Amino acid sequence: MSDQPRRPRRPAKPYRRPKKDPVRILAFEALRAVDERDAYANLVLPPLLRKAREKGDFDGRDAALATELVYGTLRRQGTYDAIIADCVDRPLREVDPPVLDVLSLGAHQLLGTRIPTHAAVSATVELARVVLGDGRAKFVNAVLRKVARHDLDGWLERVAPPYEEDPEDHLAVVHSHPRWVVSALWDSLGGGRDGIEQLLRADNERPEVTLVARPGRATTEELLAEEAAQPGRWSPYAVRLTEGGEPGAVPAVAEGRAGVQDEGSQLVALALAGAPVEGRDRLWLDGCAGPGGKAALLGALAAERGAMLLASEKQPHRAGLVARALSGNPGPYQVVAADATRPAWRPGSFDRVLVDVPCTGLGALRRRPEARWRRRPEDLDGFAPLQRGLLRTALESVRVGGVVGYATCSPHLAETRAVVSDLLKQFPETELLDARPLLPGVPDLGEGPDVQLWPHLHGTDAMYLALIRRTG
Repeated sequence: MSDQPRRPRRPAKPYRRPKKDPVRILAFEALRAVDERDAYANLVLPPLLRKAREKGDFDGRDAALATELVYGTLRRQGTYDAIIADCVDRPLREVDPPVLDVLSLGAHQLLGTRIPTHAAVSATVELARVVLGDGRAKFVNAVLRKVARHDLDGWLERVAPPYEEDPEDHLAVVHSHPRWVVSALWDSLGGGRDGIEQLLRADNERPEVTLVARPGRATTEELLAEEAAQPGRWSPYAVRLTEGGEPGAVPAVAEGRAGVQDEGSQLVALALAGAPVEGRDRLWLDGCAGPGGKAALLGALAAERGAMLLASEKQPHRAGLVARALSGNPGPYQVVAADATRPAWRPGSFDRVLVDVPCTGLGALRRRPEARWRRRPEDLDGFAPLQRGLLRTALESVRVGGVVGYATCSPHLAETRAVVSDLLKQFPETELLDARPLLPGVPDLGEGPDVQLWPHLHGTDAMYLALIRRTG
């Protein structure tokens, strides 16, 4: 038996409770809602931020950081998945989704923000301790330390396949879009590498908030008096809020005299209203009116000419949103909850008809970045019958000499020109109008006669518009 004295044991470290960071906890809750409930961030985040402000947990800078963490993580999800996959010893599908959400939040702070490396890792590990527990927080810590070894460019060189070997896969990883979406956008855009890269980059940029001054109810001059407000690029009714302006704080928006509306949507309504019709111009139809943005603008434009708008929306709760948007319209209007593919009105009743059809939403990936991961190529087959059915009804509903506008917030050729081409064959007594002169001052509108707007060229969502006149 040794006579040497035993070394005294080190005292155990006292347990330290994790620090609760309300900004990162809120961002995690928003990502979980998007993942678990198929929710959209633009619907989930505002009430969470409002609740945090009411509790006194947040100021404006906190809200801005939480918003950046949520949207930045969702936009770059594909890139971060590829990087995280290189840092773990198992397939990503075997990583619990809440753990993956925390890792993605950490990766975005490390690779997509100016947050210092140590702060990004320690804050994310503290979040993991709060929402996942100490055991899994150790896993998060180990993975993020591997992520921190390279910056974003270094990681892309490591995980993205060379462009020369597989251009679409390279762009998918570098710009964080599913490969099939890259392929579809490239087909719609045409051209070489520069154009598609500019488009994919634009999809990953945070869009400005754009307001519309509804004619007869508000003016752009009134909206431009707001702080951080600038004129729109193309629409005479558009005003942009820069520096993260809050639209709900604008009195005209709160009162319903103005609204939040992408400039591409405004241009679609203005083009239909400006298209030449033969004969009377008294009755207009919005056949897919929910949630009411285009209907409110069309209703105001119709009122200036003494015309009436009928706004039809299939889903009753969305019809209620349309009614709210049109409330206070200076002229006559009517809102009905009806299926526009089975109309209650007589054929040939309307002088102007708009159908902004349901679609994959690939034109609004700036605003709904999670949609790129949620959509699948087979979704196109699901939308195709409805899109054709709605355009068919619109062509039946317009009188001879009247005009139909077919619009969709997707540039996918299967949802745009393919639909229009099919219906023109079924309705030979029609003609495509050149829509380009009806968007005065807007450049890069292609060869026509239809119009495709683009985020990287026009600063709008990728709205498509075809104008069709009934000739017999």
